[in-house]
Amino acid sequence: MAAKRHFRNKKVRYLAVGASLVTGAAAVTVLLPSANAAEEKTPEQIMTMCERAKVLNGKQQDIFDFGGHPVAGPGFASDNCDFVETGFEVFDGPTEKVTVDFPNCEPNATAPAKVTTEFSKSVGQGQGKYTVTQQGALGGLFGALSGSWVKHRGTLDMTIESATASESEAREVPVGKVMHITFTPKMQRMTGEWRVRVDATPGGFATNPTPEQNLVAPEVVEGPVILASAAGTPGLVDGTSKVVLEDC
Repeated sequence: MAAKRHFRNKKVRYLAVGASLVTGAAAVTVLLPSANAAEEKTPEQIMTMCERAKVLNGKQQDIFDFGGHPVAGPGFASDNCDFVETGFEVFDGPTEKVTVDFPNCEPNATAPAKVTTEFSKSVGQGQGKYTVTQQGALGGLFGALSGSWVKHRGTLDMTIESATASESEAREVPVGKVMHITFTPKMQRMTGEWRVRVDATPGGFATNPTPEQNLVAPEVVEGPVILASAAGTPGLVDGTSKVVLEDC
């Protein structure tokens, strides 16, 4: 059984001693870039390496998928990149007032006022920190992330930027009160890591060996929870509407 890989950057400096060449040149000492150089890469740089991986989330890529070219470049920047989900949670989004005020404040009012409260509220969906770039038949990073996202029940397809919550209800406003409706959307958050691997190379006559590199960039994606819908119709955002009564 293959040993499990631990994705952590080890601070190790590798030293290579070059042999004397036939020309009689003195032996030289070559310091390879330290392995902790991987730690100095920004998340954006790591994501570029992920986008240009030979294998992205288990699927072989072509250099044309990310605008590369066999001669002009850019070529593959890493050997493998996977998105690994580390957590998923559902939580309440921000509560907002979604209707106008409905007053029943006339001096001679003696009965509740009958009103119809209607609202339509758009709730946006985030696409993650680094997944704004889409490319190729596989959808690039966006496609790799979307595959993990949509496996959760009631998750909005990530190709849609927002979804809507709507409601129309007949209600009564008590005498001496002003009524409005608030809505609290139900949201969901997926956390994970993009894990990039660059394989070790043994080196050759004119090249030094390089150690394997493992780099990690954290990811967070949020979006609304979607209620089940009839086939062919968009789902509505799940959430809670609440009647708020205030004195006139």
